[in-house]
Amino acid sequence: MVKGAAGKDERPVGIDELLERVRAGYARMEAREAYEAARAGEALLVDIRYAALRERDGLIPGALVVERNELEWRLDPQGSHRAPEATGHDLRIVVICNEGYASSLAAASLHRLGLSRATDLVGGFQAWRSTGLPVTY
Repeated sequence: MVKGAAGKDERPVGIDELLERVRAGYARMEAREAYEAARAGEALLVDIRYAALRERDGLIPGALVVERNELEWRLDPQGSHRAPEATGHDLRIVVICNEGYASSLAAASLHRLGLSRATDLVGGFQAWRSTGLPVTY
């Protein structure tokens, strides 16, 4: 057993269960919905894929590129290292990884910073591209 936040014994959780738990805390977005929200100025798309994937597969036009290990620092509206786009806790953020797994954990982390409208893209960049949405190289 491991000790939870309250000091109680909890059984270890596998990644599949962890993903299920964090995804239950918010509504994920499909590619077309994220595209329309970004086009309307209602959402900030944030690409957390590492450089080799971006170089290989391209970029989503208008998406903010933030390496995963910098995400919380760059999107915390109160942080000293925040990106100019991190304008407030009510910002609707759509985190995009390659296939939609790491982005779920990243969105949950943003929720813990008070960014309650953070979500992620179902299927990640690969779903975006397979839907035929814009990609630049």
